[in-house]
Amino acid sequence: MRYIVLIRRTATGYSADVPDLPGCVATGLTVEHTRQQIAEAVAGHLEATRECGQTAPMPTNRLEFSIDDDMGEEYCTWVEVEEAEPASSTRATGAAAKPRTKRKQP
Repeated sequence: MRYIVLIRRTATGYSADVPDLPGCVATGLTVEHTRQQIAEAVAGHLEATRECGQTAPMPTNRLEFSIDDDMGEEYCTWVEVEEAEPASSTRATGAAAKPRTKRKQP
């Protein structure tokens, strides 16, 4: 599954959020570090959702957003995670969602 990620420059580095997964955020000192952190956050978010017996939201393939001229750097990219089995199967086998990031230069 491929989730859209927004990365923005901050005073101390970068922050990232996933519009399809409210509350799933990460920070980093560089864009690449932030991508790695958000990939791990997405995998953890999805695993926790499944463990709670909920269905993980399906990623959207479109996002409408506007550029903030005062923001400085903003990126729209994605992270890709493998689809994990339901929580009951995951506990039995010990399998977990592993993040796979795809690098796309803005």
